[in-house]
Parts: sequence; structure tokens; C-alpha cells
Amino acid sequence: MSANSSSSPAVPAGASLSVPPEEIDASCRVPVLFLFVCAAFWLVFASLLSLAASLKFHMPAFLADCPWLTYGRVQPAAANALVYGFAIQASLGVALWLVARLGRTALILPGLATIGAVIWNAGMKLGMLAIFAGDSTGFELLEMPGYVSPILFVAYAVIGVSALLTFIQRREPGLYVSQWFLLAALFWFPWIYSTANMLLVFVPVRGVMQAVVNWWFVGNLTNIWFGFIGLAAIFYFIPRLTGRPLHSRYQAMFAFWTLALFGSWGNVPHSAPLPSWLPGLSTVFAVFTLLPLVAVGLNLWHTLGGRLAAAKGEVSLRLLVISAAAYLVAGALSAVSSLDKVNELLCFTFFVPALKQLFLYGFVGLGLFGAIYHIVPQLTSSGFPSPRLVKLNVVCAIVGLVLCVFPLAIGGVVQGIALNDANVPFMDTLKPALMFFRLSTLGDLALLLASGALLINLFWLLTRCCRACCVPALVAAVKPEAVGAVR
Repeated sequence: MSANSSSSPAVPAGASLSVPPEEIDASCRVPVLFLFVCAAFWLVFASLLSLAASLKFHMPAFLADCPWLTYGRVQPAAANALVYGFAIQASLGVALWLVARLGRTALILPGLATIGAVIWNAGMKLGMLAIFAGDSTGFELLEMPGYVSPILFVAYAVIGVSALLTFIQRREPGLYVSQWFLLAALFWFPWIYSTANMLLVFVPVRGVMQAVVNWWFVGNLTNIWFGFIGLAAIFYFIPRLTGRPLHSRYQAMFAFWTLALFGSWGNVPHSAPLPSWLPGLSTVFAVFTLLPLVAVGLNLWHTLGGRLAAAKGEVSLRLLVISAAAYLVAGALSAVSSLDKVNELLCFTFFVPALKQLFLYGFVGLGLFGAIYHIVPQLTSSGFPSPRLVKLNVVCAIVGLVLCVFPLAIGGVVQGIALNDANVPFMDTLKPALMFFRLSTLGDLALLLASGALLINLFWLLTRCCRACCVPALVAAVKPEAVGAVR
């Protein structure tokens, strides 16, 4: 493929065997819609728990009498529901659809992918119950106990087999850059997830090495796995929705390799009780992640080519452009905050959760919203039933993101300055930041409204589609001559 390859690879001379898009969408319909609906449910659940955890910071008596709903259980449950329930499930749905569409072939074994999705949600429910019951491992984003992780691993493997077979059976011989990111992501998650569980849960390493392994896993999951899936979607949808070819295949591949090389080791803080060379090396890797950011930014800037105004009228394009911007800003801030003096100022403040919110909700969340708003109408041959709910979801998601990120980031800087002043008592450092945290609670409320709007709209659409399919079949079974009248 040329350097200026488009978002939809050119059809070669012998591509008459390519499967029509309608058949591809029909093959993806059940597993992808199931993944999206379940992801929307877990997003609402995660948003509820995030709001409850936020309220507990300035309302300590809130739900204090229920041991299942203490902050130490609500917060990790919210994080796992967001990452494993919403983000990974929706990402897998997007990946299945992209692998089939880019390969110009029907999804292989869609029933197997649906079974994998069912197993994944069963494991999620068991994991959430375990966290609420107090059976948590205590490791960030690995809080679900050891008897849950094999369930999730098997579920992912089942879905991955369907995606991998679809990639192997593709009718399009050339590879578009998004396929590189998707194929790498398919293998990356089982590697990091099994390794982290083995070294932290089943055969745990000793002492501070547990924290090092946990930082390594979190860095790989967020920076690389979500980065690969998110960039695959951005590099596909933005050129497709703008009608312009991707500016440079080589810049995209440079971003791929530099992200894979440097993206996993930038999470070790300078305050960690480790030999100084390890946090220092982590800083070097974090700074080097600026290379893929520059490549992605330049590639998208030239691809858009001054067509940012088009994003105002296209919901999916608008969300994906904001998602790309959030990825660039979050990556740049992460690299800057890894520097010694900056990390010393911000590492124990609200700035850290602000950065996580910007990445997870800004880059991952809004990017997945944009992909869902493009893919679902293709699968159902019908638009979303309520444009108002779409608008509510978009507006509340953006407002919630702003109210979560900016107050926490500013409050984190104020808090860090006070923490580094030896003349300020510790309790006095929390008072100035409390106002910023209350503003972030309003952001959590807005994100809850956004997730609820998405879930309601998805259920409404599926109900309408099921009625359109089932009612004529039922009438035909009872009274065949009435089928024409119903239609």
C-alpha cells in the first residue's frame, strides 16, 4: 500500500470475491450488538459507583453503615466496571467489526464470539460480587480475585479466536494500518493479563516487586492495549468520515512501533521505594512516548486538512476528533508529570486521577461512543430512535469530562504546592482542594446522565428492531394472509 493509503483500502482487480458490506454487518450483528449493550450497562453501573465514591470524599456518612459500600470497595468496583465491563467489551465489539470490514469478509464463527461475550459478563458479575464482599486482591485494575481471572481469560480467548480467524480468512490481501494495531492488541492483552495474574495472584513475587509488576500491567493495559484499539479506530473512522485518505502510512507505523517499545514502562513514580535507576528509566520511557504522540498528531492534522468544521455536523466524527485530542493531551501531560520535579509536586494529589479520567473517559470513552454511533446504524440498518438522547449523551459526556478533569487538575496543582510547603499542616492542604473535588462530583453526575442516555437509546433501538423482525414472523405463523397488511 502507498504512503497515502485511504481508510478503505482500494479494491484490487480480483476482489470480486469480497463479501458485500451488508453481509459483513449481518454476520457481526449479534455479537457486536451484545457487546455494545452489555458495555453500556456496565458503564451506567460504573458511573453510579464513581458518583458514590466521589460523594464519600465530602460526605463521609454517605452509605457508611453498609460494609459492602465502603469507599475501599466502591472505588475499585467502579474502576473495574469501567475498564473491564465497558471499555474492554466495547473495544472488542469495535475490533470485531473493523477486522471484518477491513478484511472484506464476514465474521467467522459469530456464535463463538457471542458465547465468549456471555462468559465475559458472567465473569464480570462474579468479580463485582467478590469485590463488594471484600475478596479483592488489592492490586490496581486487578482487584478481581484469582478464581475470576481464568473466566475472563477464556472469554477473551474465545472472542479472539473469532477475530483471528476472520483476519486469516480476509478477502483483502493488503493490510491497512488499523489492522496492525488490532492484530497486536489481540495478542497483547492475554499476554499481560496472564503474566500479571501469575506474578501477583497465583505465584506472587515478593515485596516491592509486586508494585513494579502492577505498574507494568497498568501501563501496558492503558497505554498500549487501549492505545492500539483507540488508534485503530481513529485511523479508520476519521479518514472515512471526512472522505480523505490517511495522510501517511509510515507515520502511523512509526507511532505503532514507538508506542509498543516505550509505552509500558512509564508508570513508576519517583517516590517508589526502588533503586533510583528504575524510576529514572521509567521517566526516559515516558518522555519517549512523545514520539508516537507527535506522529499521531501530525498524521491526523494533515488528514483532516482544515476540515474540522465538518466535525460539527457529524456526531461520530466530532467525538473521535475530541478523543484524539484527549489522547494527545493526556500523553503529553503524562510525559511531563513523569519528570522528577513535576512528579514530586503532583504524585500524591488530585492531578493523578484527573489524568486517568482524561485518558479513560476522554480518549477511550468518547472514542468508543463515536465508533458505536457509526457502527450500530450499520448493523441495524436504522438510525438511533432519539436524536435528543444522542445529543444528551454527547453534551453530558463532554461537560462531565471537563468538570472532572479541569477541577481535579487545578486542585491537584494547588494541593501539591501546599503539600510541599513544610509550614502548612497536612489537614490544611486538603481544604483548598475540596472545592475542586466538589466540582468534579458534578462531572461524575453528568457522566452518569451521558451513560444512561446511551443505554436507553441502545435498548430503544434494539426493541424497535426486534419488533420489526418478530411481529411479521408471528403474524405469518398465526395468519399468513395478514403478512402483507402488517408490512
